[in-house]
Amino acid sequence: MAKVVKKTGRKGQEPVTRDYTIHLHKLLQKIQFKKRAGRAIREIRKFAARAMTTKDIRIDTKLNKFVWSNGVRNVPTRVRIRLSRKRNEDEEAKEKMFTLVQHVPVESFKNLQTETVKDE
Repeated sequence: MAKVVKKTGRKGQEPVTRDYTIHLHKLLQKIQFKKRAGRAIREIRKFAARAMTTKDIRIDTKLNKFVWSNGVRNVPTRVRIRLSRKRNEDEEAKEKMFTLVQHVPVESFKNLQTETVKDE
């Protein structure tokens, strides 16, 4: 009889980079005005944690400035982001991987798909 090799759940995480579009407008409905921009940042963080399965999420300052660009009330309707799962260089870190969230400026959001970006 042949030996059966048992698979152990999901495979280990590797560094990867993907572009996503987040529709912030539908995530911020029924949120009071003075809490909208802060909630948008939290929703982006939650989306990144779900998509990349890491707990350590780092948001780039340019993305933060873009979300806050119209003030606390008027958050942009959609945002195009680049999620990069990277290895943690810090030796005594709890998590092996972290996710860097960056803003990708686009002219239009029409016909955009989730894309895997090739790392150099």
